Amino acid sequence: MKCIYLDHSATTPVDPEVVTAMNPFFSMHYGNPSSMYSIAEISRDAIEQSRSTIASFINASPKEIYFTSGGTESDNQAIFTTAQKQKHKGMHIITSSIEHHAVLYAFQQLEKEGFDVTYLPVDSYGIVSPSSLQKAMRSDTTLVSIMHANNEVGTMQDILSLATIAHEKGALFHTDAVQAIGKVPVDVQLMNVDLLSSSAHKLYGPKGVGFLYAKKGTPFSSYLYGGGQENKKRPGTENVPGIVGFAKAIELAQNRSLDDHQHLQNLATFLTDGIQNLVSDVLFTGHPTQRTPGHVSVCFKYVEGESILLMLDSHGICVSSGSACTSGSLDASHVLLAMGIDSATAQGSIRLTMGRQNTMEDMKAVLNVLPEIIEKLRKMSPLC
Repeated sequence: MKCIYLDHSATTPVDPEVVTAMNPFFSMHYGNPSSMYSIAEISRDAIEQSRSTIASFINASPKEIYFTSGGTESDNQAIFTTAQKQKHKGMHIITSSIEHHAVLYAFQQLEKEGFDVTYLPVDSYGIVSPSSLQKAMRSDTTLVSIMHANNEVGTMQDILSLATIAHEKGALFHTDAVQAIGKVPVDVQLMNVDLLSSSAHKLYGPKGVGFLYAKKGTPFSSYLYGGGQENKKRPGTENVPGIVGFAKAIELAQNRSLDDHQHLQNLATFLTDGIQNLVSDVLFTGHPTQRTPGHVSVCFKYVEGESILLMLDSHGICVSSGSACTSGSLDASHVLLAMGIDSATAQGSIRLTMGRQNTMEDMKAVLNVLPEIIEKLRKMSPLC
C-alpha cells in the first residue's frame, strides 16, 4: 500500500540533497569543532559556513545565530533567560492563548515563579489583534512572545505590527517561527523581532537541530551549563552533521520557494474544495488567506478526529488530529477552544499538511475515501 504522507507540519522527510551534504560529517569529517587539529578545523569551518547561510536567509548577522537542539530548546532559552535577566525592569510578560506548548508551558512555569503573565485572546481565525496587545502593555512589561504561524490551523500573525507595539513600550519581542521558515519569507529586520526560533525538521532537514536568532544586544544568556560553545550561549559539542543539513535545507528552501508555495497552494485549494463539495457539516479553521501554504485544518461535526485519523491510516493516509505534540491527548485543542469553537466540534478536528512530494493524485485518493469514512463514523456516533 502506498503511503500518502499529509503531516508535514509535524515533520518532513529529509531531502536527499540534505542527506548527501550531511554524510561526510558522520564518518569522514568527524572532528570535534572545539579541538585544534586539522580535521576539527573542517568541522568548525562547516559550522561557520552554515551559520552564514542561515543568517543570510533571514537577513541577520552570523553572530546573531545560535545553534540548538530544536525549536523547543530555542523557545525555552529565549523566554526563560530574557525574562530572568530583565526582572529588575519588571515581571510582566505577554504571550497568546494559541502558542505551541514549548512557549505556553514556559510562560506557565514563569507564572509559578512569580511572573505576571497576560495570555492574549484571538479572534475566530486565530488572529492576535494589535489593539489587544496595545491594551495589555504596561510599564513593567519586559517580554512579548507571539508565534509567526500556528502549527494547528496555519494562521499567520502580523508580526511587524505586534513587535512595533512591544518596542514602543520598551519590551523585547520573540516569535516562534518554527512553522514559518521555509514556507514563507522570514526577514528579522523587516519583522523587527529581537528573538526568533526555528527547527530544521520542519523544512526537510534533520531532527535534533534548530537555531535561536538573538539580535545583537539582546539580554539573553545560556540555558545550559558546560563548555563555551556558541559564543558561550549554548554549551555542548555541536551537532555538525545536523547543522550542515539545516543549512542545506535552508538553501533548498530558498531556491524552491516560489515553486513550493504555488504547488502547496494548489493542492490545498483542490483538497478544500473537494471536502466542501463532498462532505456536509464541516468547519474549516484558521484564516482563509493569511495562512501557511499547503495547510488544511478542518472539523467534522459529530465525529472524533482520532477515529478519522485511524481510518485514514488504514488506507495508507497519514494526517494529524490537532498538533503532533498533543495528538496523544483526548482533550480538545486549546487552539480551537481559544478561537471560540465548541469542545464537541473541536474533537472532530484533523490537520492535513502537504509537502513537495505530494501530488494531485494524492488529494484525489483522500477525497475518494474521506466522505465514506465520515459517513460511517457518523452512523455510529451518538451525536447524530
